[in-house]
Amino acid sequence: MQKNENKRRQTLWIVLALAWPTMLEQMLQVAAQYVDSAMVGRLGAAATATVGATVTINWMVGSTLSALGVGFLAYIAREYGARRYDNAARAVAQSVVAALVSGLGFTALTLCLSPFIPGWMNADEGIRKGASLYFFIIYTPMLLRAATVIFGTVLRASGDTRTPMKVNLLVNLVNVVLNYLLIYETRDVALLGLTVRMPGAGLGVTGAAIGTAAGFAVGGVAMTVALWRHPRISPRGQSLRPDWSIMKPCLKVAVPAALQRFGTSFGYVAFASIINSLGTVATAAHSIANTAESAFYIPAYGIQTAAATLSGNANGMKDRAYMRSITRTLLILEPSLMAVSGTVLFLLAPRMMAMFTPDAQVIALGSTVLRMVAVTEPLYGIAVVLEGIFMGVGDTMYAFGCNIIGMWGLRVLGTALLVHVFGFGLTAAWGAMIAHNIFLCFMFALHYRSGKWNPLVVGEKF
Repeated sequence: MQKNENKRRQTLWIVLALAWPTMLEQMLQVAAQYVDSAMVGRLGAAATATVGATVTINWMVGSTLSALGVGFLAYIAREYGARRYDNAARAVAQSVVAALVSGLGFTALTLCLSPFIPGWMNADEGIRKGASLYFFIIYTPMLLRAATVIFGTVLRASGDTRTPMKVNLLVNLVNVVLNYLLIYETRDVALLGLTVRMPGAGLGVTGAAIGTAAGFAVGGVAMTVALWRHPRISPRGQSLRPDWSIMKPCLKVAVPAALQRFGTSFGYVAFASIINSLGTVATAAHSIANTAESAFYIPAYGIQTAAATLSGNANGMKDRAYMRSITRTLLILEPSLMAVSGTVLFLLAPRMMAMFTPDAQVIALGSTVLRMVAVTEPLYGIAVVLEGIFMGVGDTMYAFGCNIIGMWGLRVLGTALLVHVFGFGLTAAWGAMIAHNIFLCFMFALHYRSGKWNPLVVGEKF
């Protein structure tokens, strides 16, 4: 028993060692997003709605890029765990090809569609022009953004979670500093008892877009340099021509993951479009509540990264006992952390909303939906960590099916019925979202219990 206890403790420390840099990275990203939203929020509800009108499209593109990275993560983590470093480096070179193709493709697509997207999202007529310009600016450096996302995932697959953390810290610093200088007019600022004349461009929402785009550009360059300098999986010297012996197994994992994330993200677009039709107050409350809630997902996605990497490593090592130890540790740790974060969110919901807007109506509505979702945070955490385990071993088809059914059958259809047929508002829409999250938790738990996801113990109850 003492031996098993020591093994559990060792596994816990391995999980935390991989997870904490990702958690800190997410914390920094959320902090920057908080500052960004608060800065824009001080310009009024219309400015917040201008930025929030296209945010779900941003999620859709970002999640699709992340899904491409997942295909390479599963392959690289397996080869790295088996100590086949040459194969891992060849796969990294193929990820460079994927970043180039996806980055250039999304650049062309998003820039061409930028004039039409706010209208498709049912944004108010008065904010469509500003929302279109904001969208165009943040997608100008799309190639470098693709490099940031895909190369960051590749580095994490090798167990290096610190480098992406450092790069994203740099991205956030650039974004926040430029926002501070570009959003507001030149003004007097009190600093350590002194009054300092702070220069400003007074560009408003456009200034926020420039800061975000500059951050993406800097991050893409920094992440590319870090990958090229990696001692074991650098693509330096590798062929950058498509190698289908590697690309096929990666795409076998990546395509279902990309379809899932595209489909669910498109569902977010439809979901947000319905909410936008409720008016500026509901749009602003929804956008700010999403931003506020994102801080409380940090444990979930930090542990998910560790789950994907470690389950992939265990698969490469063909170590059944290690796989069992990892997954059980994760399923105890994750809900515990999310229970704590959910409690804090419930208690602090009004204060969180007040950080981003002075509008009393927006604060009241946003606080209500935040407290609704806070109650179910542990269940959402279970779904997230199980999805990470499945991704690490290359099982993405099951998650694809569950996510599409949950998103379109429960969240989108449910919200459309509640809002357009029964005449309910934002709280009912978030109720449909919560039902989707509970459905995923239940379905993923069934799949985990069956053992069908695990290539080392197919058919054995887990």
